[in-house]
Amino acid sequence: DCDSLSTRSEIEKLDQNQDAHHLRLISIFHYVVGGIVGLFSLFPLIHLAVGIAILTGALDDVGQGAPPPAFVGWLFVLIPLVIMFMGLSLAISIAVAGRKLSRRTGYLYCLVIAGIECVFMPFGTVLGVLTILVLLRPSVKVLFAVPVDRGLSNGGQPFGFDSASAE
Repeated sequence: DCDSLSTRSEIEKLDQNQDAHHLRLISIFHYVVGGIVGLFSLFPLIHLAVGIAILTGALDDVGQGAPPPAFVGWLFVLIPLVIMFMGLSLAISIAVAGRKLSRRTGYLYCLVIAGIECVFMPFGTVLGVLTILVLLRPSVKVLFAVPVDRGLSNGGQPFGFDSASAE
């Protein structure tokens, strides 16, 4: 019986070491994917430069025809600014999730960001799914100091149904 207790504690230590290793790797990958998202979010800089050129009149002498109207320049400025802002916000959020994963804080924040990452294919999808799988392990919840079994207040029945009224 004593041997089974020591074996069980060794297995639990091994699981905790493996969970810590997985969290460290996922944290590093969050920094990498955050950097990639940030880089991709800067691609509209080309469109922003074209919009500024239209607004300043730098393209007036290029062609034979009339220069583009000012509203086209404003579209080429505003839309890239919005896209870059959203992309950089996502990149920063992913990097913050990586930091929170390494410190084992912000369990729900990391879970939400992992779900949002799934939109950024292919790297974000892979990282988001793996992060969700790791974070849903009961042993990882313990590392984050999240209650493992919350249980439903109505005896485990969803949507307010109880087994007595279902019969």
